[in-house]
Amino acid sequence: MKRSLSKKLATLALASLLLIMAGCGGSGNNSASPANENSGDDTSPITFTFFGADASPSWNNMQDDVGKEITAKTGVTLDAEYDVGSGGGQSKIALMAASGDVPDLIYAKGELGKLVDAGLILDLTELIDKYAPNIKKVMSENMNRMKYSNEDQAIYSITTNIGVDQQNFDVTNGFQVQHRVLKELGYPEIKTIYDYENVLREYAEKHPMTDGQPTIPLTLNADDWKIMITITNQANNTTGGMNDGEYHVDPETYEAMLHYKRPVEKEYFRWLNKLYNEGLLDKDTFVQKEDQYKAKIASGRVLGLTSVDWEYADAENALKAAGKYDYTYAHFPVTMGEQYKDHAMQSFGVDGYGISITTACEDPIRAIKFLDWLSSEEGQVLRNWGIEGKHYNVENGTRVIPADVLDKKVNDASTFAKETGIDLYSVFGVRYGDGVKDSTGNYYTTKFPEQIIASYSDVEKETLAAYNATTWKDLFPSEDELPVKEWGALYNMQVPTDGDYQVISQKTQDIVRKRIPEAVQAKPAEFDKIYDDFIAELNAVGAEKMEKEYTELVKARVELFTGKEIQ
Repeated sequence: MKRSLSKKLATLALASLLLIMAGCGGSGNNSASPANENSGDDTSPITFTFFGADASPSWNNMQDDVGKEITAKTGVTLDAEYDVGSGGGQSKIALMAASGDVPDLIYAKGELGKLVDAGLILDLTELIDKYAPNIKKVMSENMNRMKYSNEDQAIYSITTNIGVDQQNFDVTNGFQVQHRVLKELGYPEIKTIYDYENVLREYAEKHPMTDGQPTIPLTLNADDWKIMITITNQANNTTGGMNDGEYHVDPETYEAMLHYKRPVEKEYFRWLNKLYNEGLLDKDTFVQKEDQYKAKIASGRVLGLTSVDWEYADAENALKAAGKYDYTYAHFPVTMGEQYKDHAMQSFGVDGYGISITTACEDPIRAIKFLDWLSSEEGQVLRNWGIEGKHYNVENGTRVIPADVLDKKVNDASTFAKETGIDLYSVFGVRYGDGVKDSTGNYYTTKFPEQIIASYSDVEKETLAAYNATTWKDLFPSEDELPVKEWGALYNMQVPTDGDYQVISQKTQDIVRKRIPEAVQAKPAEFDKIYDDFIAELNAVGAEKMEKEYTELVKARVELFTGKEIQ
């Protein structure tokens, strides 16, 4: 009921704004039929406030090259605020929902539901239909995937963190091992957690010290929600799971349960317990802060990680800047046994977080036209490649990144992003994915095989050659082996923000973040009791009720995305 009322309020607010603005003379951007593809035809100065739920340490207030060009083309400047640290915007957005004080534009990620329920987000359906030809063109048959839910089919956000027709040409997750380790050990086969363990142990025994400091075979990041990225999600990933956050979904029945309940995952945590007791897992894993974790990686003494490169990229970039390429990391599809497949390459279609326009925005038509221009071919090329003649050249009809620009992009990534703005504006428009070509026959993005290989260091190329591979993707199960997930990306599925669901969810999260570290750090003889008590504790606070509710949400999502009728 609350959501239905909120939707009506938001729709009325938008309708009133459109009616008022339609009666205003002047700017041509109010035309219901934009004259051309690039519909941002009003370039008079305007500022939109914005909040992003992800941190953006390279944000330079649009004083970068791309930002200045965006303002020149659209007249828009952004008064932007980004979440600090790794909070995902939760605290800030909760305050916004309670106070009603929101910016014009917001990238709310998984917190969008709080703002929708508070009646603070506009339904963008009519705005897109009238004023956003580029968004409609790019999203095309995927428009349904922007709808909020089966029950509420409003478009509250424009999908921006995943590209349409995305092809994965490389892999950035899995389990990581330093190149120097692999080289010294003769590039050993690494397929299972036991292979991985043996590699770390053998090298650490040979080299107990690294550059004057104790070698750390494996360290993990358990600071706040990052515990999911490097620790808990891996229990699911290594056992054939589909990486659906806290849940495991049966692909036949769509039944969802907290993935920790799968008996095979218990064995993954038992393995971590073994590593901890044998000294292979960093004793500080569950007490260190993220900056301490990254500092250890940047020191070069951490042999292995179980993460994804965006999570540790800052530290690895420091190694590259210092010229320590042999201390950077290779990626492997590690599983509990060869009967399991790593699902890193599995497609979930066009589904993901996106940008929204709030009821606070006084000019939603101008706002949607701004987002639409950034969704045009010109806007996408600018966001991904930068400015011709400065960040890339066109040689014989092909966009090429000069060697000096590529060197800085790869080896001094934070400075490069801050100065150029390339990749800093990805959340401000829909986009085509890697592997899609534009009207000139060039790729929209810089992530295609030739460019990916060109960005590898000589050390990476040497390691890949030793494993008869040209990119890390070659080591992983291919996309063709894995069906497209019918339910999309469940991290983007909105869950109830009121009632029992949130209460139970918070209780289960508190239990997970307490009991998993306890089980991993326990004496081996105590592990089974602690883990079994952990599962019982989850059920005692209502996990089974929550799982049933989540299952129904998954089924409804499959119906929305596929048109199937699910019993």
